[in-house]
Amino acid sequence: MTASFQLRPYAPADEDAAISLWQATWQRTYPAIDFAARVPWWRERWRNELAPNAAIVVAERSGELVGFVTIDREGYLDQLVVDPAHWGGAIANALMNEAKRLSPSGITLLVNTDNARAIRFYARNGFAHAGDDVNPTSGRPVKKMVWKA
Repeated sequence: MTASFQLRPYAPADEDAAISLWQATWQRTYPAIDFAARVPWWRERWRNELAPNAAIVVAERSGELVGFVTIDREGYLDQLVVDPAHWGGAIANALMNEAKRLSPSGITLLVNTDNARAIRFYARNGFAHAGDDVNPTSGRPVKKMVWKA
């Protein structure tokens, strides 16, 4: 399905929609984990870490938030979230291109090693595997991936 959408800067009024989208997307990716229970933690992290310290760009379709990307001043991409109904479409690529525009000298990110879909997406977008690590919050193994212009 090809649907038109717009990218725009995040606004504080988007918080609830962004948090709901984060929960729904991660729940779909990892159905065995209770992401509803993580919402209070995520909301605090969103308000105290991401919103004040990262550029956040949202994708909107027909007035509904359908994706977002966060990238900080050092080029760390913490989140690229797209509504599962739009997986495989143009939204994720547009958000990635916007992150590259905002951080033209390079981007680093961590991705769960068992998230094959995301790893393939990042590889298609020019990211290279740059090492292995463990997520300090979840304890899950992650791959560090890097994009250089």
